[in-house]
Amino acid sequence: MKNFFSKWFDNSQSQVELLADSDDIDWTRIIPFIAIHLACLFVFYVGFSWVALLVCVLSYVIRMFAITAFYHRYFSHKSFKTSRIVQGLFAVIGATATQRGPIWWAAHHRHHHIHADGEKDTHSPRNGFWHSHLKWFLMKKNFATKSQYVKDLEKFPELRFIDRFDILFPIIYATGLFMLGSYLAKSHPELGSSAGQMLIWGYFISTVLLSHITYCINSLAHIFGFRTYETQDDSRNNFILAIFTLGEGWHNNHHCNPGSVKQGFTWWQLDFSYYILWVMNKLGLVWDMKAPNPTLLAKKQIRADS
Repeated sequence: MKNFFSKWFDNSQSQVELLADSDDIDWTRIIPFIAIHLACLFVFYVGFSWVALLVCVLSYVIRMFAITAFYHRYFSHKSFKTSRIVQGLFAVIGATATQRGPIWWAAHHRHHHIHADGEKDTHSPRNGFWHSHLKWFLMKKNFATKSQYVKDLEKFPELRFIDRFDILFPIIYATGLFMLGSYLAKSHPELGSSAGQMLIWGYFISTVLLSHITYCINSLAHIFGFRTYETQDDSRNNFILAIFTLGEGWHNNHHCNPGSVKQGFTWWQLDFSYYILWVMNKLGLVWDMKAPNPTLLAKKQIRADS
């Protein structure tokens, strides 16, 4: 029983089954994943308030930015530089999104780019939509971190700690939202909120929406949309996904030039993550942002994008 629960709280290599050839789903480890979805049903009990909806949206946007700008563009692709403090802060915020730690996330994503839509790609839709959308990270073989791809990140002890105990941060975050709701219920009863309402809307509903829209980049963004650049994979540009993922929907652009901090390459390709990073650059919080490579884009372009 001790080992059963320890799997939820400790991702050290001694706890992870390194079954490289097993596609089996580890049902003991995905209980929290299932529980997060089921918890959303409590919305019928806690009800609705505008402040709860506002917190839900803010919770979604802040954590989506941490995933897109830092887990993806920074940790996975090093498309800009930042301080160790900012790096650690957004590693924690990203962990609250409940998509594992930054090292695990970056390792699997770097592996994906090396083998995109090939036989070794861990989440290609060529192996089925649901496999690419969520089944891949529920498999025993993918719980382990592909350490050979992230030696640069593993040198930071704080990142290793966040990665090992990644579930700790969503718990702290959810507890904070519960306490916020309790405070608002007592100090501002006119808002019609409660501790339970803030927890369900601010964490559970927001997290489920954030998770599945993020997963859509692995699944839908390799199936639906248009291709501007010739790449060795099936990546597509998708305007709708770009809106909800703060710019990640320009996926064909990204696969053409993975190191670019900017993924929307034309004026109409909205990339909110880049806009926020641009502001952070002006404030001195991030620097050395890598621009799209015009020579590479011209070489790989297969049709006009205007």
